[in-house]
Amino acid sequence: MGKVIAIANQKGGVGKTTTAINLAAGLAVLEYKTLIIDADPQANATSGVGFDPRNVKTSIYECIIDDVEPGNIILNTSTPNLDLMPAHIDLVGAEVEMINLPNREKMMKKVVSKVRQEYDFIIIDCSPSLGLITINALTAADSVIIPVQCEYFALEGLGKLLNTIKIVQSRLNPELDIEGILLTMYDNRLNLSKQVAEEVKTHFQQMVFDTLINRNTKLGEAPSFGNTIMMHDINSMGAINYLNLAREILQKNEMTRLRSSEKQINI
Repeated sequence: MGKVIAIANQKGGVGKTTTAINLAAGLAVLEYKTLIIDADPQANATSGVGFDPRNVKTSIYECIIDDVEPGNIILNTSTPNLDLMPAHIDLVGAEVEMINLPNREKMMKKVVSKVRQEYDFIIIDCSPSLGLITINALTAADSVIIPVQCEYFALEGLGKLLNTIKIVQSRLNPELDIEGILLTMYDNRLNLSKQVAEEVKTHFQQMVFDTLINRNTKLGEAPSFGNTIMMHDINSMGAINYLNLAREILQKNEMTRLRSSEKQINI
């Protein structure tokens, strides 16, 4: 049964979608069959792996609202072992349509349960909000990764997100764990990046991943080509960072027997 990981932060611009598609690609490159679920109406994860959301006829929206079988909408990406459950702008209306549904917080869990046997990992890219779709994602997930950018307002809103996670744990999904806090957009030339990283590590200690995601031009370029960083430039700093993150998650979940010296790819 596949592990379901939500990538969540209600703050925009923290590298959430970049993390979702490139962590998923890293796991796929390491030969773990992986599915990305795009749960963001902006559909950036969908376009980021090479599909035009305007051409998507059926999406996660139809699975949630119309009970379409998820197997009928899953798309194969250009990255081996990596599939996509796409999103569409219609997902904006899903929250309104779900309000009066019974078990409205568990609609995505129902969708995920139909496909999780087919994958080693399922990565859910959440929208930058704490709305009903994000609550659905957290209810469906086994764990959550919280991307935090190494900038001045890094901890802004993080307390609210952690409080939401606690509510989901207490009321909807007691099995939900925090997989880790991921520091993104790190620039070792800047004192500010170093200060923010130290502050986050001081506050959250073991919850923070060892892997840092550095600022990298190739990471920004890849989506414009409809590629993950693994397909765009496997030798780039961004690809190495996300492969390291994938390895760290595999180690944490005892899914690999790598020696300590092999946990990180040296740059």
